[in-house]
Amino acid sequence: MNTDAYLRRINYTGPLHPDPETLRSLHLAHLLTVPFENLDIHLGRPIVLDDAALFDKIVERRRGGFCYELNGLFCRLLRELGFTVDKLSAGVANEEGGFDPYFDHMALLVQLDRPWLADVGFGDSFREPLLLDEPGDQTDQSGVYRIERSGDELILLQSSHHDSGKPQYRFMLQPYEYPDYAEMCRYHQTSPQSPFTRGQVCTLATLEGRITLRNMRLITTLRGDKHERVIEDQEEHRSVLREMFGIELESDKQL
Repeated sequence: MNTDAYLRRINYTGPLHPDPETLRSLHLAHLLTVPFENLDIHLGRPIVLDDAALFDKIVERRRGGFCYELNGLFCRLLRELGFTVDKLSAGVANEEGGFDPYFDHMALLVQLDRPWLADVGFGDSFREPLLLDEPGDQTDQSGVYRIERSGDELILLQSSHHDSGKPQYRFMLQPYEYPDYAEMCRYHQTSPQSPFTRGQVCTLATLEGRITLRNMRLITTLRGDKHERVIEDQEEHRSVLREMFGIELESDKQL
């Protein structure tokens, strides 16, 4: 893989030694430059879980993706740089108080002197990797996080002013590779029950907040203040994608 091109894509010019500081810096750089988005699903384009295809999409064509794509390719970058990384299976917390099936989400385990949870494919979540063996709270700009163990499972929780720990997803530490995610990846592209088929989203972290294009609404969060406006038409929609997210769709097909 052309690691130099990938590093240019995420505007990263820092150290490359496989240590916690490099991991933190790469993780944040990725979140600030590569959006979480599901536009290909609404354009009828299949998601291909293959490093070469993902490199072409994310690096060469400067697109984003959802968890399997973003964490999958980030895993390859970290491995190329000398990190020891495993792809993990996770199930996202649902509105009924439980969790969706495993392989619903992909996260990453990075083994250094201590184990770290990395995730550049969960949208508005932690900006720096979390220590897996840290029993207490871990805080960054996006919130307060805690990882609790329940038997063989680990549960990621996020705290806010309103609650002491809302589950985000559960996961285990068994390693997997792309074929293991294929069934759930197809589900999220095709099932009417999938959140990714029910609406378009493109979201990107900024230094002081986040920008999100959800269907025809643009939501801007700046230092905790949220502003929302309606996008008038498809021409403006494409303009927002291009100017705010750096996405130039190659097809004339309408979203």
